[in-house]
Formats: sequence, C-alpha cells, structure tokens
Amino acid sequence: MSRPFCELHLHIEGTLEPVTIFELARHQGVTLPYTDEDDLARRYQFTDLQSFLHLYYDNMRVLRGEDDFFTMAWAYFLRAQIAGVAHVELFVDPQAHSTRGVAEKTVLRGIQRAMDRARESLGISSSIVVCVLRDQPVDSARAMLETILASGIEVIGLGLDSAEVGNPPSKFASVFADARDAGLHVVAHAGEEGPADYVWQALDILGAERIDHGIRALDDAALVRRLVEDQIPLTVCPLSNVRLKVVQNVDEVPIRRMLDKGLRVTINSDDPAYFGGYLDDNLRSIQTAFSLTDADLDQLCANSIAASFLADTEKDRLRQQLVSR
Repeated sequence: MSRPFCELHLHIEGTLEPVTIFELARHQGVTLPYTDEDDLARRYQFTDLQSFLHLYYDNMRVLRGEDDFFTMAWAYFLRAQIAGVAHVELFVDPQAHSTRGVAEKTVLRGIQRAMDRARESLGISSSIVVCVLRDQPVDSARAMLETILASGIEVIGLGLDSAEVGNPPSKFASVFADARDAGLHVVAHAGEEGPADYVWQALDILGAERIDHGIRALDDAALVRRLVEDQIPLTVCPLSNVRLKVVQNVDEVPIRRMLDKGLRVTINSDDPAYFGGYLDDNLRSIQTAFSLTDADLDQLCANSIAASFLADTEKDRLRQQLVSR
C-alpha cells in the first residue's frame, strides 16, 4: 500500500496536458498556435514565473463549457491515483475564466463532477480552494469571492496566486477578511519569487493558515521561528522551483534544511503538466537528491495529512493507513 499523501498545492488548470489541450481544441473547432503536441511541449521552457503564466493563461482558451472542466479534472484524478494521492485540495482560478466569458458556476460544476466521480470510483477525496489573481484589481477579487459564495457550490478556502513580485498580499487584505468572515480557510502563495516579507504579510494581514511555496522564508530567522512555533505548513513544489528557475537543480530546493529546522514541509506538484512531474515524480526527485529515508517520506506524508483541512476523523483514518502500510 502506498503512503496516503494529501496534495495541497495543485492548480487544476496546470494539469492541462498537451494531449488534453489538443483534444478539447479539436472538439471545439479551435485552431491552436502550435503545430502539434510536441511543438506545444517544447514551449515548456520557462525563464521565470511570468514566462510560464503567459502560456498557462493562453492555453485556457480550450476551457469553455462544463464538460471541458470535467475532462481536465478527471484526467488529473486518474494520474493522481497512480501518484498515490489520497486527498487533494485543488486550486481554481475563476477570474481567469470569467474574463473570457466563462461563468464561475460552469467552472466549478465541471470540476465538482470530476471530484464526485473520483471519490466514488477512485477513493480520492477532494475539495476546492478558489484563488485570487494577485495581478488583477482588488474589485475583481471581491466580485469573484461574492459570486462564489452565492453560487451554492461548496469551496473550503480562498487562496492567492499568479504573479507574485510587485503584488504583495497586503493588497487584498479586505477581500481575505471577507473570506474569513464567511468561514473560509485562507492560504497564500508567498516567498517563491517574492521576499520573506510577503510571508509575514500573508500570515499577519491575510490570516493565512498555510503558505504556498515559502522557500524564501529561510532568509529570515525570526520568520522561521514563527513558522516552527505555530507549525504553519509550507506547500513546497520542487520540480516547479527548478522549471521556473527559482533554483537551478532539485538539490538546491531547501527541503533538508526545512526539515532539520522543524518546519512543517509538504511536497506537491503545483502545475504538473508544465513543470515535468506529478506528486510521485516530485517525491522521487527529492528522494534521490537528498537521500531521503523511509522515515523522511513517512514524515512528509504525515505533514501533508496534518496540514490538510480534512476533518479530524479523516486525518486519523489516513494516519492509520500510514502507520499500518
């Protein structure tokens, strides 16, 4: 039996593989600016976060109807089963679709259908965290949140993603206050390309319960102490860090330092279709780079369970699976 990992940093739109993009384009009669799947895959060479985001948003053109979102999400769940994912709290970017005229309900209904099927057919549980695009206006973020809350479709949290540099968490303080008032969990991308100060802002201004990426937190000893004392999880994405040139090689991702300092590190795949690997690929890469032991992998799995927003009974069930495997 594989370890029952929880994946906590997974952008569902980032699971669009070239084969799915071309499949949806053919179905819709959309002409893509790529010769074939190989031509598209060759473009997955990025210099930084922004160079990735251009292609990421451009490929969303094939996501139009509810069935498109179902197809995308179901393909992820099938691959997640192979990767050993037991539970996923997936990110969705409603603003990236509403600006193209695709209603939030269309997006969430399609994804929810795949989530329901994954639970019934694959035994994978899941939930949705909608994300604010931090390079968009605050009013757009607030309108998105209000629409989601009125949709009748369950989401468990509000996140913050997209272009980090120049878009501090504090910009969206009022929106995240509204989310907390509505009973949503709060997470935020911080400390990937942005400074450690963005992690402080995410914690103290947004009220973030998890920090997505967060590797720049190691630049600030006081921040590390805070993260350890409060056991704030960090959702680290090794292959993403390499592909976006945050580091040059996997062995430069500070996984070992984080673990040795007592940080609650979790391993995730971020945008696996673009970054060269799903959860199992990320785990293999760090196991090789850092000579991780079975005990290390058990700890990373336990961290992912503890860091999830699952009910305590579900966490206990997964912990029992981990110790009895």
